[in-house]
Amino acid sequence: MSNLIESLNWRYACKKFDSEKKLSEQDVNTLLETMRLTASSYGMQPWSFVRVTNPELRAKILEHSWNQKQVVDASDLFILCAKTNIDEAMVDAYIDDIVKTRKVAKETLEGFKKMMMYTIAWDDARKATWAEKQIYIAMGTLLTACATLKIDSCPMEGFVPAKVDEVLGLRDMGLRSVLMCPVGYRAADDNYAELEKVRFESSQVIKTLS
Repeated sequence: MSNLIESLNWRYACKKFDSEKKLSEQDVNTLLETMRLTASSYGMQPWSFVRVTNPELRAKILEHSWNQKQVVDASDLFILCAKTNIDEAMVDAYIDDIVKTRKVAKETLEGFKKMMMYTIAWDDARKATWAEKQIYIAMGTLLTACATLKIDSCPMEGFVPAKVDEVLGLRDMGLRSVLMCPVGYRAADDNYAELEKVRFESSQVIKTLS
């Protein structure tokens, strides 16, 4: 536990990456797997995670992310995306996966499907908000995994999603970008790395009702 707290204290939003230092494929795959294993409402996983390694694409993304150099300097760039078609077909695919994985009869999941269909019946705006909330859970998982592995990260909302979607052709994949996260290793001259972490005292943010 102490190692986890130490790692979270070590973590910060990296402002300058060392462009010469690259993650191993093993570490990249570990980070991607942590996102895949992230909790989501119903376990429905209304997302996809896109790894962008093409330098030209990353340069184009830079144009739509307020020139934040982390996008091009980090070892890797992850785009955390929500599915645009949150419908019964998605629910059925999830049900089929449960049947396959847990070897249960599909009929036993009818009640569970009805619960999920309640969410599917929402209007598009509400479903979009719901999906985005799941993406933020995935980002939290990713940041914790990075900290544990002593990999630097920078969670980003500061970009124009519609433009990034266009650059990457995400709409054709049934996806839309919600968050971005460059990952890699901090540059030696990133002054932000030496700043004290600013967090309210636990007594101000943690309440116990007994």
